[in-house]
Amino acid sequence: MGLLSQGSPLNWEETKKYADHVRKHGIIQFLNIYNKVKDRQKDVLKWGDEVEYMLVAMDEKDEKARLVLNGAEVLETLQDKGEKTNPNHPTLWRPEYGSYMIEGTPGQPYGGTMSEFNTVEDNMDKRRKEASSVLKERQTLCTITSFPRLGCPGFTMPEFKPTPVERGASKSLFFPDEAINRHPRFSTLTRNIRHRRGEKVVINVPIFKDKNTPSPFVEKFPEDDGEAERGALADHIYMDAMGFGMGNCCLQVTFQACSINEARYLYDQLATICPIVMALSAASPFYRGHVSDIDCRWGVISASVDDRTKEERGVEPLKNNKFRIFKSRYDSIDSYLSPCGEKYNDIELTIDEEINQQLLDAASSRRKSTWTTQTNPTTLRTCSPPTGRQCDSSRLPNSDIGWRVEFRPMEVQLTDFENSAYVVFVVLLTRVILSYKLDFLIPLSKVDDNMKMAQKRNAVLEGMFYFRKDIFKGCSPVLEGSPATPNGLDNDTAEYALMSIDTIINGKEGVFQGLIPILNCYLENMEVDVDTRCTILNYLKLIKKRASGQLMTMARWMREYVAQHPEYKQDSVITDKINYDLLVRCDRIAKGELRCPELFGDPVNRRNK
Repeated sequence: MGLLSQGSPLNWEETKKYADHVRKHGIIQFLNIYNKVKDRQKDVLKWGDEVEYMLVAMDEKDEKARLVLNGAEVLETLQDKGEKTNPNHPTLWRPEYGSYMIEGTPGQPYGGTMSEFNTVEDNMDKRRKEASSVLKERQTLCTITSFPRLGCPGFTMPEFKPTPVERGASKSLFFPDEAINRHPRFSTLTRNIRHRRGEKVVINVPIFKDKNTPSPFVEKFPEDDGEAERGALADHIYMDAMGFGMGNCCLQVTFQACSINEARYLYDQLATICPIVMALSAASPFYRGHVSDIDCRWGVISASVDDRTKEERGVEPLKNNKFRIFKSRYDSIDSYLSPCGEKYNDIELTIDEEINQQLLDAASSRRKSTWTTQTNPTTLRTCSPPTGRQCDSSRLPNSDIGWRVEFRPMEVQLTDFENSAYVVFVVLLTRVILSYKLDFLIPLSKVDDNMKMAQKRNAVLEGMFYFRKDIFKGCSPVLEGSPATPNGLDNDTAEYALMSIDTIINGKEGVFQGLIPILNCYLENMEVDVDTRCTILNYLKLIKKRASGQLMTMARWMREYVAQHPEYKQDSVITDKINYDLLVRCDRIAKGELRCPELFGDPVNRRNK
């Protein structure tokens, strides 16, 4: 999340009055920016990561872990001690949706040399220690994707009760408005999503059916005015507020391309990697105090900000709305952007013909008209140079920022070692994609199928994913004038096949080379100092073993911890005691006080020799 200015955001009714004006002038602004920076070339590789943290209080007496709603104070203290005192401070701190959340990034972007990979973990460690130093006694900084009892009674400190029948932003049965960041942007966005939709958001996550889980699993909501009864599904965990999605934490990385064309190429190639890395980083199996049957947060976030009306969702026929919209504002991408990707664009786009024609007339290229469809927070996001919208992890002072791509699907991990491993893996993969001119493209509908598969329980071991078989063949762009529509797609399925993540990452003879062997080959041909090489290989070993099942994902590890807890009754319920013990264990592991070989092995590098 970026720097926020003060102001008075408009409510939805006020916003509607200016919607056409905003669209019209937004397109004009976009075209002005685009024409100004479209020919920018030769920017060097710069990149940065973004880690989101939760502030947690550990109550030893009552054996409860609660989310601390003082993120604003912690953030102000960190900024006063950091960037406001020294513009070259090694860390930057920014707000996030939850009032119990903060976000940390490196103070300056990393560069293009291999030795930069050796500094990522140190900087993450510095961030963790820096933020932890300003917390109160018995408070800690956690990198967990989803707080297991988010939305349960008493999950915040201080404790606040939800206000479903009073005026407020979310009117949630479970999530109090006090848990939302105090800046008016966040509460206004929460309220406007609900108003635009015409009802509260509906999030249904399948519950994990354990031995003693009621079947069917059906909840009763005493303060329900009818919305929960209509929205909640049997055998599902029901949630009704934006905070259940945007109140989760993630890990992101942004990299600068040398030009707009390279940014488009990277964007397209990485689109197929998103579901693979999501499954590899799975870390969120628990929701609202229950064990779910999914391992990733993505669908929860998507539903939590789904502001489409019933007409736009196809529940009712179009009458007051212009379009049927097929996805939430927060979902997987809708379109490849490069010439190579056009023939694989087999997903129907919702297009405003008037705006589309305006873009076509100005840019004389269909590819440029689809560029603006990626402004919502999807799995990937493209960002123009400084005159345009800034990507989250590259808002760096006094930096010369070019065209960038932001990689967004990863779940945050428990330790700095794990988070560094995923960041380095993705950044190194971008270098290999560009160096070897790799082509991962498959029909975009198959990428959507992969996104759905990636969120399933234990998908990293049990899921099968569509992946391109020959990635060295090189791309074949659509010829000028050829249709870039579903009708123009060559449905030759010989280009891709269903593969396990183990095959995609580690390779299988006669099927696929594997990404790790390709990265190792790249490293062998690069000049890398011994220390950096050791660090990189440790990171790749983690990815390799997570893919093969030799090491657990965080989601699987958390499930097994709960299943073995003496208080767990095999009923899919996570009590305060279970939650407390789990987070105490997580905290000790994150601080290096406790080894966890089942999660990340026993890496040997300079940090623990």
